[in-house]
Amino acid sequence: MDSKIKSGNTDFLFECILSLKSKEECYAFFEDLCTIPEIKAMSQRVEVAKLLYEKNVYNEIVEATGASTATISRVNRALAYGSEGYESVFKKVLE
Repeated sequence: MDSKIKSGNTDFLFECILSLKSKEECYAFFEDLCTIPEIKAMSQRVEVAKLLYEKNVYNEIVEATGASTATISRVNRALAYGSEGYESVFKKVLE
Protein backbone atom coordinates (compact mmCIF):
# COMPACT_ATOMS: atom_id res chain seq x y z
CA MET A 1 0.00 0.00 0.00
CA ASP A 2 1.35 3.39 -1.02
CA SER A 3 0.00 5.81 1.55
CA LYS A 4 0.89 9.32 2.65
CA ILE A 5 0.03 8.43 6.25
CA LYS A 6 1.78 5.08 6.59
CA SER A 7 4.29 4.96 9.42
CA GLY A 8 5.09 2.94 12.50
CA ASN A 9 3.11 5.37 14.64
CA THR A 10 0.09 5.10 12.36
CA ASP A 11 0.36 1.32 12.32
CA PHE A 12 0.29 1.33 16.13
CA LEU A 13 -2.70 3.70 16.19
CA PHE A 14 -4.63 1.40 13.85
CA GLU A 15 -3.66 -1.66 15.90
CA CYS A 16 -5.10 0.11 18.95
CA ILE A 17 -8.32 0.94 17.08
CA LEU A 18 -8.64 -2.62 15.78
CA SER A 19 -8.34 -3.93 19.35
CA LEU A 20 -11.50 -2.12 20.44
CA LYS A 21 -14.42 -4.49 20.99
CA SER A 22 -17.41 -2.26 21.77
CA LYS A 23 -18.83 1.19 21.23
CA GLU A 24 -18.12 1.91 24.89
CA GLU A 25 -14.42 1.10 24.36
CA CYS A 26 -14.43 3.30 21.25
CA TYR A 27 -15.99 6.20 23.15
CA ALA A 28 -13.41 5.90 25.94
CA PHE A 29 -10.43 5.59 23.61
CA PHE A 30 -11.42 8.37 21.21
CA GLU A 31 -12.41 10.71 24.05
CA ASP A 32 -8.90 10.30 25.45
CA LEU A 33 -7.22 10.48 22.03
CA CYS A 34 -9.10 13.35 20.38
CA THR A 35 -10.67 16.63 21.29
CA ILE A 36 -14.45 16.82 21.18
CA PRO A 37 -14.36 19.05 18.06
CA GLU A 38 -12.09 16.50 16.31
CA ILE A 39 -14.51 13.66 17.07
CA LYS A 40 -17.48 15.76 15.95
CA ALA A 41 -15.67 16.70 12.71
CA MET A 42 -14.85 13.06 11.94
CA SER A 43 -18.38 11.88 12.73
CA GLN A 44 -19.80 14.67 10.54
CA ARG A 45 -17.55 13.64 7.63
CA VAL A 46 -18.65 10.01 7.96
CA GLU A 47 -22.31 11.07 8.00
CA VAL A 48 -21.72 13.26 4.92
CA ALA A 49 -20.03 10.32 3.18
CA LYS A 50 -22.94 8.04 4.08
CA LEU A 51 -25.46 10.51 2.68
CA LEU A 52 -23.43 10.96 -0.52
CA TYR A 53 -23.08 7.17 -0.81
CA GLU A 54 -26.88 6.98 -0.52
CA LYS A 55 -27.12 9.50 -3.43
CA ASN A 56 -28.41 12.49 -1.43
CA VAL A 57 -27.79 15.92 -2.95
CA TYR A 58 -25.69 18.70 -1.41
CA ASN A 59 -28.56 20.87 -0.13
CA GLU A 60 -30.12 17.88 1.64
CA ILE A 61 -26.76 17.03 3.21
CA VAL A 62 -26.18 20.64 4.36
CA GLU A 63 -29.62 20.64 5.97
CA ALA A 64 -29.18 17.22 7.60
CA THR A 65 -25.63 17.67 8.89
CA GLY A 66 -24.79 21.38 9.01
CA ALA A 67 -21.64 20.59 7.01
CA SER A 68 -20.27 23.26 4.70
CA THR A 69 -20.36 22.71 0.97
CA ALA A 70 -16.54 22.70 1.08
CA THR A 71 -16.60 19.75 3.51
CA ILE A 72 -19.18 17.95 1.38
CA SER A 73 -17.06 18.54 -1.71
CA ARG A 74 -13.90 17.18 -0.01
CA VAL A 75 -15.75 14.08 1.15
CA ASN A 76 -17.29 13.63 -2.29
CA ARG A 77 -13.80 13.81 -3.84
CA ALA A 78 -12.62 11.11 -1.42
CA LEU A 79 -15.56 8.93 -2.42
CA ALA A 80 -14.84 9.44 -6.11
CA TYR A 81 -11.04 9.36 -6.15
CA GLY A 82 -9.89 8.14 -2.74
CA SER A 83 -8.73 4.78 -1.43
CA GLU A 84 -12.25 3.27 -1.32
CA GLY A 85 -12.14 3.29 2.48
CA TYR A 86 -15.63 4.72 2.88
CA GLU A 87 -17.13 2.20 0.43
CA SER A 88 -15.39 -0.70 2.15
CA VAL A 89 -16.79 0.28 5.53
CA PHE A 90 -20.27 1.14 4.24
CA LYS A 91 -20.59 -2.24 2.51
CA LYS A 92 -20.03 -3.86 5.91
CA VAL A 93 -22.12 -1.48 8.01
CA LEU A 94 -24.99 -0.43 5.75
CA GLU A 95 -25.69 -3.40 3.50
